[in-house]
Amino acid sequence: MQIGFIGTGSMGSILIEGFIESHALLPSQIIASNRSPEKVHLLAERYPGLKKACGNREVVEESQLVLICVKPTEYKEVLDEIALTTRPAQIVISITSPIYIRDLENHLSCKVARVIPSITNLVGSGTSLVTFSERCNQSDRRKILRLFSHISHSVEISEDITRIASDISSCGPAFVSFLLQKWIEAAVEETSISREEATYLTTQMMIGFGKLLSEGKFSLPSLQQRVCVPGGITGEGIKALDKESGDLFNRLFQTTHAKFDEDINKVRQMFYD
Repeated sequence: MQIGFIGTGSMGSILIEGFIESHALLPSQIIASNRSPEKVHLLAERYPGLKKACGNREVVEESQLVLICVKPTEYKEVLDEIALTTRPAQIVISITSPIYIRDLENHLSCKVARVIPSITNLVGSGTSLVTFSERCNQSDRRKILRLFSHISHSVEISEDITRIASDISSCGPAFVSFLLQKWIEAAVEETSISREEATYLTTQMMIGFGKLLSEGKFSLPSLQQRVCVPGGITGEGIKALDKESGDLFNRLFQTTHAKFDEDINKVRQMFYD
């Protein structure tokens, strides 16, 4: 099956790399276009056989499945450009959360779906959040889930939880990375440990932490209970975290949802005004 990519920026290139490195796709099965052709050229140099398209229409013409990996503000232009080129049996997948299934259906005559990936997919981990349109039959759904299963755990979600699910699985790595960086900075400021030592210890702790969860050794609550001995240091630290964090994550999600609503309003104006 020939797979097309419209957009090879940050997430588009991650998906291409992930599919090739996981052996889900051969480079020769991929055709890609980008507003900056040099980005596709670099990918083709790295993965000989990957085809550089002259434009978005060529991607659609030569592919059975097309992934649109552009910014929300660029979607209308892309959909208008490819609308007459799509075919009823073809599948077009959006990877952008503010673009609803109905937006795609209203502008394209083919089958459509939305898959929100994560940077963790680059190492064959994390989740891909999948929402299908009613145009996708069971065979189409299996095809999409099978493709993304090579780089992630595919999780089918309803559109009403798109934002919070994306916050956790897609934005989550950046949020956790930020908190860990603050953790390292505080360790350096408060003690004599070097930044290199604190970074190494934190990194190894997170790798081990992930393995404990992935291998089913603990749940999050049971892990806390196991480490916290009565009257111990860890328990006192958790008390401080509980006190200081307060409604931090509530405010985090309120902020991301407000930005999401803003993006949706921009998309509505772009598509329907």
